[in-house]
Amino acid sequence: MLIWAVIFLIIAIIAGLFGFSGVASLAAQIAKILFIIFLVLFVISLVYHFYPRETSPKSLKIEESLLPEGCPWSLF
Repeated sequence: MLIWAVIFLIIAIIAGLFGFSGVASLAAQIAKILFIIFLVLFVISLVYHFYPRETSPKSLKIEESLLPEGCPWSLF
């Protein structure tokens, strides 16, 4: 998503150099919105990284002794 923000920023700069102010302002606004969305998702991912869930995937593993014999899940 960050790459799209950079692409629209480059489009805005090039359009501004050639005098297409309407296209430049639209591309700049799209780049700004995409960058803000990227920052929000980045902060959310940081929060989830530093505050892990209470149950880890290891604790959710089914004990093989609890499975009946011949159960297809016991093959994994």
